[in-house]
Amino acid sequence: MMEPLNIIEHFYPEDTPLRRLLLKHSSQVRDKAFAILKGAPNLELDLDIVRNGAMLHDIGIIKCHAPKILCMGDRPYISHGMCGAEMLRAYGVQNGLDLEAYARICERHTGSGITAQEVINSKMPIPARDYLPETLEEKLVCLADKFFSKSGDMLEESPEQVRAELSRFGEGSLSRFNAMMELFGL
Repeated sequence: MMEPLNIIEHFYPEDTPLRRLLLKHSSQVRDKAFAILKGAPNLELDLDIVRNGAMLHDIGIIKCHAPKILCMGDRPYISHGMCGAEMLRAYGVQNGLDLEAYARICERHTGSGITAQEVINSKMPIPARDYLPETLEEKLVCLADKFFSKSGDMLEESPEQVRAELSRFGEGSLSRFNAMMELFGL
């Protein structure tokens, strides 16, 4: 059985402040995802993918440069999802594991998903393609992630706070968040 903590320890072998931040944030997202599911009992999801995907969704932050959240890599922070997907795919090949569902969650959780046109319009330093959550599991982890920042007090934000944050990135981002909220009955 695939255990996300073993994968995290592979890439974050030392007990550093960054690893503790990643584990705290990922646990918050996992717990929020399952709390959301309690209110949406008619949806059928793979709970292992939700649990493991929530724990692994930000694994790529170690490759990115965001000193305010202890990330000292050299890649732009917007690419942390792509970095995580690359890491998980390589780890899966090396260890005979199919981690594609988790790689997709990494790629598709940023914001409320990102369209190729938004990449182009905002001149984001990532390949111009869609990074939109498609499966219920991808959408749930993406949604749960929006309620927690890795900076500041790391307390849960309200839907209104999340909407205010996402509105800075345009109507598409806000519309996708609202659609996920409706999908999961929030």
